[in-house]
Amino acid sequence: MATAQGQPWALHPDRALPAEPGVRALAREIYAQTAPLPIVAMHGHVAAADIRNNAGFGDPTELLIIPDHYLIRMLVSQGYSHEELGVVPQDSARAVGPVETDHRLIWRRFAENWKLFRGTPTRYWLEHELGEIFGVTAELSATTADAIYDQLTEQLARPEFHIQPLFDTFKIEILSTTDAPDASLEDHEALARAGWGERVVPTFRPDALFYPHTHSWRAHVDSLGERSGVDTSDYDGYLAALKQRRSAFIAAGARASDHGHLSANTEPLDLAQARWLFRDAQVAPLSAADSDAFAAHMLFESARMALDDGLVMQLHTGVVRNHSPHMLDSYGTDVGFDIPRTAEFTEGLRPLLSAFGHEPGFRLILFTVDESTYSRELAPIAGAYPSVKLGAPWWFLDSPHGMARFRRLTTETAGFYNTSGFVDDTRAFASIPARHDLARRVDAGYLAGLVAEYRLPLEEAIETAVDLAYRLPRESYARRDGGAQ
Repeated sequence: MATAQGQPWALHPDRALPAEPGVRALAREIYAQTAPLPIVAMHGHVAAADIRNNAGFGDPTELLIIPDHYLIRMLVSQGYSHEELGVVPQDSARAVGPVETDHRLIWRRFAENWKLFRGTPTRYWLEHELGEIFGVTAELSATTADAIYDQLTEQLARPEFHIQPLFDTFKIEILSTTDAPDASLEDHEALARAGWGERVVPTFRPDALFYPHTHSWRAHVDSLGERSGVDTSDYDGYLAALKQRRSAFIAAGARASDHGHLSANTEPLDLAQARWLFRDAQVAPLSAADSDAFAAHMLFESARMALDDGLVMQLHTGVVRNHSPHMLDSYGTDVGFDIPRTAEFTEGLRPLLSAFGHEPGFRLILFTVDESTYSRELAPIAGAYPSVKLGAPWWFLDSPHGMARFRRLTTETAGFYNTSGFVDDTRAFASIPARHDLARRVDAGYLAGLVAEYRLPLEEAIETAVDLAYRLPRESYARRDGGAQ
């Protein structure tokens, strides 16, 4: 934020709190009780190998720009190429120019375009990282770019800015990675031997095995068979291999499975249909319609497995992945071209919830980027089924106004205690405390409004804020066997 001329730049202590002075004072009091709490990060994409190896973060561009698809997509939308921002194409023949390797120059380009991020959560997170983690006291601009780059480079070279010490600096109590079913889990095993077994845990992500229209599906199934030691040449072996890998993940500390699907359809197939589709997919990729039907069936089967083995089932829906074929072919996935679309839950989830929604051992957490479903479908579902909780605003909605809208649209129907607490869903390790801090501030503001309207006593608002920030994510993802929370 801007400061008076000649004054050091600093983050305002009341950032993201309500503008009305009386409500802001209440929010400040509520937030003060959640700010020091440990971070429970139960869904994210930090690599277990980086944690095991106590990785450093390179230079500021490698840490904050090149891997950040939020940041890259904004600059690309303004005419920059991925190559100009240091992103290496997977097919050099498709490159639009040479890949920039001067990371200082990339940083300058970013700083010169800092105004593009006004009002975005990207700016909030980055300012938090610069000010709170790295102690930067100059506002980012073209003029200050080099000095800030040098300061960050010097700090990133220090041992205390490697990933393992930062766990303690950030007060991360537990962090979940996201891992393919055929992952060896050796990094998690090594971390467990080093005493990190209850602090870094895997999450089972089988999406690549559920969509047989892709040309890579058969290779993923074969790899599943190799890793599990189970013959996956037929449907029954495929199911057995999935169950075996889920068991291996649980042994490595996993609390959840994660499913990123376009649709929430969970209509099961009969056994003969499932076997038939699997057999056909072994020969050639299925049609999109048959693939979607198989994926819906496998969501149903995943719920059945979750009831048996206790993994929490997370369902993320409503995103068209890789909207631009050109960008996918040129740069691969996760370069900012995943676009939200409408999602439907009421009919889609009916088969799954009819079968498992009242089972005491089944737990389902729902996420979407289609906020139009919050009050119409998701809050009523979570407010009725004991197995269901609402996941935090995710991806395009993990923003100040997005999180505030979530509370306004869901609380009166589902309450606070049918939600699962905040998850950061990030690959950018240094942004984890910034994201959790923003969620705590937004919740403090919402609760302060209820106190100001005499709808909630202050002491209950504080208790609720603490539950949302800490207790609910711990309980939502607790091991069903009563082990470590």
